[in-house]
Amino acid sequence: MPKKDPYEVLGVSRTASADEIKSAYRRLARRFHPDVNPDDPGAEEKFKEVGEAYSILSDEQKRQRFDQFGTTDDQPTDPFFGGGGITDLFDMFFGGMAAQQGARRRQGRDGDDVRADLVMTLQEVITGSVKEVEVQRMAQCSSCNGLGTEGGKPPETCSACKGQGVISTIRNTFIGQVRTQTPCPTCQGQGTVIKDPCKECRGVGLLRETSKVTVNVPAGIESGATMHIPGQGSEGTGMGRSGDLYVVLHVQEDERFERRGQTLFTDVELTFAQAALGHHLEIEGVDDKVTLDIAAGTQPGTEISIRGAGLPPLHGGKRGDLIVEVTVKVPEKLTEAEAKVIREFAEMRGETMPRGSDKGGILGGLFGRKK
Repeated sequence: MPKKDPYEVLGVSRTASADEIKSAYRRLARRFHPDVNPDDPGAEEKFKEVGEAYSILSDEQKRQRFDQFGTTDDQPTDPFFGGGGITDLFDMFFGGMAAQQGARRRQGRDGDDVRADLVMTLQEVITGSVKEVEVQRMAQCSSCNGLGTEGGKPPETCSACKGQGVISTIRNTFIGQVRTQTPCPTCQGQGTVIKDPCKECRGVGLLRETSKVTVNVPAGIESGATMHIPGQGSEGTGMGRSGDLYVVLHVQEDERFERRGQTLFTDVELTFAQAALGHHLEIEGVDDKVTLDIAAGTQPGTEISIRGAGLPPLHGGKRGDLIVEVTVKVPEKLTEAEAKVIREFAEMRGETMPRGSDKGGILGGLFGRKK
């Protein structure tokens, strides 16, 4: 048996269609997904409740059993004297009142959630940023003030339910007649009907618009992160609530760096002389120039770590490091004089003399000669 009424959990009426149930489930599942609410311990439990409610209402047989008995467990033939009969009897007497109150409470329709994408630079990852994002959403029609009627006139009272939003029925039971109430199928529980729909919105009460929403993006965000902004999605109708806005963040690639979490990687090219003798130079960091001290004898592939020159963590704290990999530039062409100096250098160090081919240029030709 479900812990809570699945209709209440999903926020739909008992006459909701399969599409309305699916839409409500998707919206709530996104809202309460644990990945979207990492700091809310109650979100996971709510997410499970939404999933359980949908598993009942999306299954026709389970939904019928719940509507009839208030549970999805197998029921005995006699609903009064089998297990749970007292509960069913209470539902018969008081369920109609709850249905009426629920129908009135939920008059209108909640707005849909919407998504927007926002591109950030590495510089903005360091500092955080206040940005505006364009949002495509449904908003209240100005021609009818969201009522859906031409000229914004009040909708007419539903003749089927006399504006109550519910239909009363009388059932004959062994204890006498019992009155129950269900949402009115003519007005879908609204209590009103629209006979002269607004020409602008065609009776929907909403029109699509492009609006701008200010987003406070914290420092340290990564590509793919999603920000949840309640109430900034499409507007609802009647007493329905506005949907939520989900902003998906994308960090723009910077060809100077490779990012791995808070750590940035780059490289610097040195000459043979700079690597052998040592060197002092400045390179571009992500937000400022960075000083490098190259020790004498630095080898190609050496990594130099610069503390605090990387990116900050999402929830504040020290910045990561910038890792600089050293590469050594080998000249592609040499003059005769340059080749002679390199040969003399190799001889002074007792190194094996390179045996280049004639196609290797001057250096190869010199090193290929016999003494």
